[in-house]
Amino acid sequence: MTRLLPFPRINWSADGAPAALDHDDVYFSAQDGLAETRAVFLRGCGLPEAWTACTHFTVAETGFGTGLNFLALRQLWQAHRPAPEARLTFVSFEGYPLRLEDARRALAAWPELAAGADLLLAQWPGPVRGVRELRFPGEGIRLILHLGDIRGMLPQSVFRADAWFLDGFSPAKNAEMWDGWIYPEIAARSAPGARLATFTVAGAVRRGLADAGFEVSKAEGHGRKRERLEARLVRAPAIVADPFGLRGPARPPQRVAVLGAGIAGATLANALAGRGVEVEVFDPAPAPAQGASGNPLGLLMPRLDAGSTAEAGLLIDAYLAARDFYRSFPEAETTDVLQSPRNAGEAARFAKLLADPPLPLEDLEAARGGGLLHKRALIFRPAPLVARLLEGARCHFGGAVDARLEDRSVNGRTFDAVLLACGMNVTDLAPALPLAARLGQVDCVIRDVLAPPSAMASGSYALASGPLRVWGATFEASGPGYAPEGTAAARAENLAGLERLSPWWVRDAVDGDVSSRASLRATTPDRLPLIGAVPDAAAAPARFEPMKKGRPVDADAPLMAGVYVASGYGARGFTWAPWAAAVLAARLMGDPAPASLGALRAVSPMRFVFRALRRG
Repeated sequence: MTRLLPFPRINWSADGAPAALDHDDVYFSAQDGLAETRAVFLRGCGLPEAWTACTHFTVAETGFGTGLNFLALRQLWQAHRPAPEARLTFVSFEGYPLRLEDARRALAAWPELAAGADLLLAQWPGPVRGVRELRFPGEGIRLILHLGDIRGMLPQSVFRADAWFLDGFSPAKNAEMWDGWIYPEIAARSAPGARLATFTVAGAVRRGLADAGFEVSKAEGHGRKRERLEARLVRAPAIVADPFGLRGPARPPQRVAVLGAGIAGATLANALAGRGVEVEVFDPAPAPAQGASGNPLGLLMPRLDAGSTAEAGLLIDAYLAARDFYRSFPEAETTDVLQSPRNAGEAARFAKLLADPPLPLEDLEAARGGGLLHKRALIFRPAPLVARLLEGARCHFGGAVDARLEDRSVNGRTFDAVLLACGMNVTDLAPALPLAARLGQVDCVIRDVLAPPSAMASGSYALASGPLRVWGATFEASGPGYAPEGTAAARAENLAGLERLSPWWVRDAVDGDVSSRASLRATTPDRLPLIGAVPDAAAAPARFEPMKKGRPVDADAPLMAGVYVASGYGARGFTWAPWAAAVLAARLMGDPAPASLGALRAVSPMRFVFRALRRG
């Protein structure tokens, strides 16, 4: 299995309808495909009436295809949105994503959907396995795409749907998507009373749905089809234990305190304020981005592993989420990054990566000397970007922050939730979380010659944008005390790395007036961040005692009520922060997770509790 998903082979009929050659079936009818979507799926699920009293509604679909169903739903939502603050999430699965040009050609058949199609096509995902979140600002709509074989992706998804569109090619031509395994998985991801609609009336489908707890009935078909199916979930699925603490609160919070005004706190504040939550940010520093988030320039590029591990996929998901998030801000500029191998071992790793790349040619290709060329990476100005993200929150700077997690109070005021996004300072409040400090120093000169955005990397990096030249960075173990102006030893280390990279402006660094900046990075033992609910470390050993003897435990994680953490980003704070903010905001608001179950467990703070217990 290749790491990139295969594109479907498309045949275009004389009337403009796309058909998948590998499944010998059409995506839609060019004559009445949109009318069929409205009749079979929208009316079949009782829309828009079903969402009339909802503040949040989730629709799930088993085959994204051209996105026609989503665009028809978006149009209906715009006309019948139940309230200005109401939110719609569309969750879909696709194992053979269309090429952008094929999607554009297909959707051109529906001029009345052109506005939504343009927004969708501008974010059209590449053939990269994983979970992608697409946003439609101002509309209250999120689209979450699980890209990969549905048999692997659906059991790893985290959501509860109010309505289901069972789409995809016909059961006779795509048996895997309609096999008996899928119906219990659908039921497990359905809200009580969820509606379901599909065009097929195949007996195996009816029986599968009924066995999974749905009440199934036939309804009048559309066009040449005499009948179709409608179903409603009448038997609620069993509640499963939550050992990793992934379940959200019973009610979405109205008032949230965020501790920390760096990129971790700023993205959290931005995500929650965008959902209508009252957010207050607390930081003892006199202004935002005073720590590691305040360097003169920052670089966003992927960290790629040659293996197809869960961690490797998680890093790609986080990178793509961050790039999609930042690229709309004026503080970010697109650039290519030339990454040269540091040694023969890394050259071999790069060659293995290129033989089976995890990113498409639009993002990654071979470079001279055995290196990698990362295309569509970003250079950004961190401090102004953080300040912009904080605009929707009420910020408190320059004073003491007295946080008492046991009653979720900050400076004497109680909040529905408290989010710890203050780097190494998290350990002052939750000492059981395994964070260690690394000191990173960057060096900078300002020159008269304005440079376009450019970047080079090979262990260290060299960035240029406008008058700024920035290089570094060190990553040394450190205690809490350090010199924020940096050290001569770190400056010499950075300069040696810069000379190896040898950008055209290297003499600027040698002859110029160099300034240095050092700050702490919070890291974890496994180099993955801490994103999720904070465990009740005192209660965990008793609840999960059998783990000490290697026995599984089916129990909910003991947690500090309403307390969450977003830290341990290491040197990749701007990579992790948007993904983490999307994950935590979705959990707090009860929305579908824009991540897989495996990814959420990989970053859950409970993982270290389990590891400690297993080691006795």
